[in-house]
Amino acid sequence: MPADTADWPIDLERFRAAPLTTEPFPHLALTEFVKPAAAALARQGFPSSGQGGLAPAPGREGLAGLNPGFAVLLAALRSPEMTAAFSAKFGLPLSNESLMVTLRDRCQAKDGRIHTDSVSKQVTALIYLNDGWTPEGGRLRLLRGPDDIDDMIAEVLPLDGTLVCFRRTDNSWHGHKPYEGVRRYIMLNWMVDAGAAKRETLRHGLSAAWKRLSGGSSM
Repeated sequence: MPADTADWPIDLERFRAAPLTTEPFPHLALTEFVKPAAAALARQGFPSSGQGGLAPAPGREGLAGLNPGFAVLLAALRSPEMTAAFSAKFGLPLSNESLMVTLRDRCQAKDGRIHTDSVSKQVTALIYLNDGWTPEGGRLRLLRGPDDIDDMIAEVLPLDGTLVCFRRTDNSWHGHKPYEGVRRYIMLNWMVDAGAAKRETLRHGLSAAWKRLSGGSSM
């Protein structure tokens, strides 16, 4: 599906036009990055693990086994157009070969501790798929430092279609207040190279993790 068609689930034009905030680290938050109708379909088809933890998303060969609304979004997120847009936005030579895509549908009380991502990651993007959000917990905060969850530069509600993305730096601190329950997102990490993407994917346990996810019912 070409990126310039009406059926394309992602609004890349809004993403390209949105300004990148550069301090204290490069980042961007954007609502309706996934178009509302497409986001609702993807949320309804989001696979359920019934437990916390990340699971690597299936590759192109595994899309046929997914709910169609979710599969369409996942294919778009893996597209060359998507990587090219993020490469231009962050001024980095990102490639599809170094892209790792993971899924998570539940948050545990222990999650959300303040951290920076590993040095094997160049850019992180989170696409949320949740219909409404009232809890104080579970709202991602981009932070000025490692010690105070309230010392934030931005707070992002994990609502349908919302994107938050940032370049990994030594001070790209982020976290959220505790929350336990359903909190769906797709995470994209452009790694330093294809080898790092493969190693990290294997570390998450590709076969076992996806077997759990695909065996659950959609929410």
